[in-house]
Amino acid sequence: MNDDTIQQGRLLIFYCRQRARHDGKLVHEWLLELARRQGIGGGSAFRAIAGYGRHGVLHEEQFFDLADDLPVKVEFLLDETRAQTLLSAVRAANVDVVYASLAAGFEVLGKH
Repeated sequence: MNDDTIQQGRLLIFYCRQRARHDGKLVHEWLLELARRQGIGGGSAFRAIAGYGRHGVLHEEQFFDLADDLPVKVEFLLDETRAQTLLSAVRAANVDVVYASLAAGFEVLGKH
């Protein structure tokens, strides 16, 4: 690992429900599309196998009636400026999500 090539930035993690919508789109899709339009190099959405949120309702894959509203985590690894721009846009749109912001060092490996 070469400290000269490590970029400093943010890991932004958004949490939402799988069926949650904003402006007629699923929230996780809306977040990914927003980030892509802002020129952010990549993002990923991950569906949980179980979880509960601030309302305390447990959702698990094994319960048929709750399985279609599992938690979704959407992640972006980006520089500070893009992180602030993305967060500002999400706040301005009043999207119902919870997020975490972590300092991160990252590097692109291999051919780029």
